[in-house]
Amino acid sequence: MSRVHYIEVTEAEGDQRLDRWFKTHFPGVTHGQLEKLLRKGEIRVDKKRAKSKDRLEAGQSIRIPPLPDDAFKPAQARSEKRAEQNVLSDYDIADIRGMILHMDDQVIVLNKPAGLPVQGGSGQSRHVDGLLDGLRFDYDERPRLTHRLDKDTSGVLVIGRTRQAAKHLTEAFKRRTTRKIYWALVAGVPRPAQATISYNLTKIVTANGEKVVVDRDGQKAISDYSVVAVAGTKAAWLTLKPLTGRTHQLRVHCVAIGTPIVGDGKYGGSDAFLEGAISKKMHLHAREITISHPDGHDLTVTAPLAQHMAATWKLLGFHENDYEDPFLDLGNV
Repeated sequence: MSRVHYIEVTEAEGDQRLDRWFKTHFPGVTHGQLEKLLRKGEIRVDKKRAKSKDRLEAGQSIRIPPLPDDAFKPAQARSEKRAEQNVLSDYDIADIRGMILHMDDQVIVLNKPAGLPVQGGSGQSRHVDGLLDGLRFDYDERPRLTHRLDKDTSGVLVIGRTRQAAKHLTEAFKRRTTRKIYWALVAGVPRPAQATISYNLTKIVTANGEKVVVDRDGQKAISDYSVVAVAGTKAAWLTLKPLTGRTHQLRVHCVAIGTPIVGDGKYGGSDAFLEGAISKKMHLHAREITISHPDGHDLTVTAPLAQHMAATWKLLGFHENDYEDPFLDLGNV
């Protein structure tokens, strides 16, 4: 391509990062080459300089400078490689579809099992993101993640079936209008029985990797909790409502009040494990979510307890039907 031309961002491409948009259109251009073109101002968005991480909006005009012919060449090979990587087995498809709690034409809500990462990482070859092609059904678009859960946290995970639906749902999380309720088993019984935890948090790097710690100068983090039931003085069933969305917020807050989540050795150490037949897995479950649906109504979905938590509830004599939401009068945030 030997001349400057302009491409308009389509409706379906809105809210996509510039670097990802560019890689789709010109797969032969490396990330380093793209960054150089951006630094020189040869690629512009609506006649303005841009950065690779900038998010595009439908209708914007992208200035494309002259590019070598091989900017397009790897497209077929890359597409074939991606298609090959995304071929799922019948087991994988049945597995991801078996997690569905709710599905309509724009939203899918899963009950993510504990131990399954939401996205890939070091040593993680199987994860929700890699299984999303199994949720296409008759759609051309691939479903999209809209938020995250820790690998060892089970429960409700919201998926957008189209780019526009995912954009709406992601914005709902950013605006903090989404109401999230978690259930946890903690070691010990917090006092008082109901309160708000407000400890600022910051992420640090240790010899064992990243970790979140309480830090007066860190990011604001607030969680409500309420004791639902107790097993003597050794453990308590808590319902938790995060008012902010910091990484590992509930886990660190529970440790900060002296009652680590059972099974959370990363933050609670040996104090997070109970004697006897109680599972060593982490006992934190995203129980319920209420979120603004792209159609305009509120969608509420509840996830049954993970198998290891259900076994613990039975062992301790806790009953799911005994639960009454203590936060109903505290608003939807």
